[in-house]
Amino acid sequence: MSGTVRRTGARRLLGVLALASILLVPARIPSATAATGPGTAAVPPPPAKSVVTWAASADRMGEAAGDRSYRLIVRTSVGGKALRVRVSNAFGDRPLVIGSAYAGLHESGARLRPGSNKKLRFDGSASVTLAPGEIRYSDPLPGRVAAMSDLAVSLYVRDAGGPATGHGMALATSYATSGDHAARERDEAYTERLGSWFYLDAVTVDADRGAGAVVALGDSITDGWQSTTDRNLRWPDFLARRLHASAGSTVKGVANAGISGNQVLADGAAQSALKRLDRDVLSLPGVRTVFLFEGVNDIKAHTGVTAASLTAGYREIIDRSHAAGLCVVGATVMPFKGWSEWDPQGEAVRAEVNEWIRTSGEVDAVVDFDKVVRSPYDAERILPVFDNGDHLHPNDKGMQAMADSVALKSLECDRAPALSR
Repeated sequence: MSGTVRRTGARRLLGVLALASILLVPARIPSATAATGPGTAAVPPPPAKSVVTWAASADRMGEAAGDRSYRLIVRTSVGGKALRVRVSNAFGDRPLVIGSAYAGLHESGARLRPGSNKKLRFDGSASVTLAPGEIRYSDPLPGRVAAMSDLAVSLYVRDAGGPATGHGMALATSYATSGDHAARERDEAYTERLGSWFYLDAVTVDADRGAGAVVALGDSITDGWQSTTDRNLRWPDFLARRLHASAGSTVKGVANAGISGNQVLADGAAQSALKRLDRDVLSLPGVRTVFLFEGVNDIKAHTGVTAASLTAGYREIIDRSHAAGLCVVGATVMPFKGWSEWDPQGEAVRAEVNEWIRTSGEVDAVVDFDKVVRSPYDAERILPVFDNGDHLHPNDKGMQAMADSVALKSLECDRAPALSR
């Protein structure tokens, strides 16, 4: 059923009815809209023409420090004009002062392509102060950035304290140093190597007319754990390359909203998918489709999660995405026999959940990752050629096989927000 698309008038009507149900009765499980505290502040409206070209979901990152420069290396998916960066103090409990910010093209190490480093401004100012929980877009840069470009976003954090905001498992090398070196194109000052991104959670561009994006909402498999560092071999990276090469696809942007250890229902390794959905997915500009691929961490956590409770969580994500005018592609949960937390009870839940994904009709399309990576000799295990060795996470070949199984047509979406129908 990989890539099966379901977009009938009846499904649209059901989306309206589902939204009405959310508005009239309590949600089945706690929703992000009712959450308070760090990480739940409102996100500013996205620029009108923008499409997300890169993203990494924010989390709490330990103690922040001032008078530091970060050179953050990221790769675009869709190309376009008017590049903007989105900076985040989502988990901060005190003001974050970014004294200067630049964006340029990465050459090697912390070195930039000569002449490419351009000053970013925020409402015309070279510096910006973010209140606790605040998220801000920069002003657009003139010029055009190509698809599949390696960007270096340099932030000088003049003043910071308390919890830092960032993304822990980048699987890409970035750099840091003391003092303000954001404007420098050479790399001598950047003596520290980082495996995380700090304060930057999205990059957008004004893409060609008609272009849109897909957001992959997931856990460590989507975050890329066990793929090769600095080579952009996570499965969403492979998908981005396929979309870039496809003349027929209008979905060109790919945003990775995976967080290692993340669960649909419970906080733990970051906020639950339900709590972070608005900030990490629905707020991103130009998004047409949510690619929902979570659940294994809920199942193997041994907290009593049932197929009914997990699919209720999926339904809330689907309902909220549909209400925002987005389609939802659902991917089946992959096998993990051999991982230390596997047991027959969890396997039974996984089988029931996957049957629901395949047959319920709740999602707009199905991608059967379980079928793609499982062994023909033991369907509860990953095929050895795709197994990195821990029996849960795929290797680079597995990541590519997953991306190759996605029917690109399933990512196209013409759904309008439910309230407008």
